[in-house]
Amino acid sequence: MNENKKWYQLSGTALSNLIVVLIGIAFYLALSNFGVIWSKIAVLLDIISPFIAGFIIAYLLNAPVNFFYRKVYHRIKHGRGLSILTVYIIAVLLLAVLILAIVPSVVESVQILFTNMSDYLANLNLFVQNLMDQFDVKNEEGINDLLVTYQDVMQNVSEMLRTALPRILDIGMAVGNWFIAVITAIISSIYMLLSKKAHLRQVKRLTYAIVPKKRMDWFSAVLHNANHIFLRFINGKIIDSAIIGVLCFVLCVILRIPFPVLVGVIIGVTNIIPFFGPFIGAIPCVMILVIVNPWAALRFLIMIVALQQFDGNVLGPKILGDSTGLSPLWVLVAIIVGGGLFGFIGMLLGVPVFAVIYAIVRDWVNRRLEKKGLSDIDTSDGEKPPKPHN
Repeated sequence: MNENKKWYQLSGTALSNLIVVLIGIAFYLALSNFGVIWSKIAVLLDIISPFIAGFIIAYLLNAPVNFFYRKVYHRIKHGRGLSILTVYIIAVLLLAVLILAIVPSVVESVQILFTNMSDYLANLNLFVQNLMDQFDVKNEEGINDLLVTYQDVMQNVSEMLRTALPRILDIGMAVGNWFIAVITAIISSIYMLLSKKAHLRQVKRLTYAIVPKKRMDWFSAVLHNANHIFLRFINGKIIDSAIIGVLCFVLCVILRIPFPVLVGVIIGVTNIIPFFGPFIGAIPCVMILVIVNPWAALRFLIMIVALQQFDGNVLGPKILGDSTGLSPLWVLVAIIVGGGLFGFIGMLLGVPVFAVIYAIVRDWVNRRLEKKGLSDIDTSDGEKPPKPHN
């Protein structure tokens, strides 16, 4: 025992035990006051949400900015600034074209749908009565009850939207706050792109000063791998969903399905969600089309099944490839868990997040097997997840 050791100096074991006890106490207090802590976190997230949105914008636009800088402006002074300006101009023009081309048609379709709702429901009732007469259906009472229930639901939904729409349009303060948040997000994303190297260097110096070099090298490799997975998955999903939305619109026009723009937008947006996206998008479309034209709803069902088969077997693999390295079972688990915890965002980002975790665990298992001299054990299961370098 070291006699020069002061009474307040702790050994390594005692210090570790103390840290574990303090962490346990902190965890217990956090669970006991979870509601208060979560409310404070929600307030903080609401305050910094424009900067989070700015980071997301900068992250998505970083690849095209780098492309223009390498291919066009690399020899020009302030080339990176010109690359950022070019990408933002293109993004704004594309967004303006999409808004001008899609939003008026979608708004018009919704207005027509709500205006003619009573006529559509009357036609649906007549259609069902004709089917029952044609096929000599005797259980009219149960079918009629089901039809009346369906009509009541749709009428209630339409009435609720009619009453809510004026209130939404009259909330000027919310629109103003949203506008300020959007401007803040765009400005912050521009600064992030302009000073990306400086910010990364500051973060790198800070983390290397705190974390041991060996662990930080491994963590940097993990972040590099995660960045690769996220970029490929998100960009691929956006491109894939845009193509599916356009194809759905074209097929709706060819097959004379009502409200082709509205249906195409719903299918394209929901297709971003892996696995469940086609079903989530098809349900509201079928409910709308059954009211307007039941035969069109049947054509739509056949069309959407064929379209999703094309997406799942041809288009999706061509664009996304093996960007996550997950089997269908793990994809399903990631979507359900992510959606249950974080809703739509969780369903979208659950797959790449789980892919990163899967790759880390797979890498750890392989290294442990190598240390034990068991690396020759056959652990292949048909999956090839990307692994971070040590």
